[in-house]
Amino acid sequence: MTKVPPILDIDGVLISSDILTEYFCCDYEKCKGICCVEGDAGAPVTLDEVAAIENVLDEVWPELSASAQSVIDRQGVAYADKDGDLVTNIVRGKDCVFTCYDNDNCLCALEKVAKQKAAANSQFVKPISCALYPIREKRFADGLVGLNYHRWDVCRDAREKGRQLGMPVYQFLKEPLIRRFGEAWYQELCEVADQLLNCKL
Repeated sequence: MTKVPPILDIDGVLISSDILTEYFCCDYEKCKGICCVEGDAGAPVTLDEVAAIENVLDEVWPELSASAQSVIDRQGVAYADKDGDLVTNIVRGKDCVFTCYDNDNCLCALEKVAKQKAAANSQFVKPISCALYPIREKRFADGLVGLNYHRWDVCRDAREKGRQLGMPVYQFLKEPLIRRFGEAWYQELCEVADQLLNCKL
């Protein structure tokens, strides 16, 4: 039996092997999108994403709560958190300013508006950090990028659903991983996963 190494290098991107071995599939009917609400900071964003958000802000504005609109008016769409990382602003210390509600269900207003447009696939949808969750991306000073699997208690139903479906994290996140790193990179990831997991079995 071959032991899967804890860290893998996929074409210069360091990934935690549990991205290949752990199971995950969002169970929205149970979680109601709570990841947009829980936590003590907003979603990590890049400067380019902040510019993209500002470009669509007028279209997204009607979907936002009055409290979120007030926060954005006063503080903008993003701020630097305690670690110096750029994150979306939050309302009442928890909700992302781009959270909107359909009854008790939390939705991303950015994604909702983008999906209503015919060209949704060719424009900004939402921050890549949101699309990649439960993968968290870390950038190192030497330019390397690391991907870690983040375990959050609010996602226990997603882990259970993933186990039932036999869906590993990297397969569940196929589209955002391709959006972030490209088709060729994702294909290499799949090939490495097949080799390692087949050897392990």
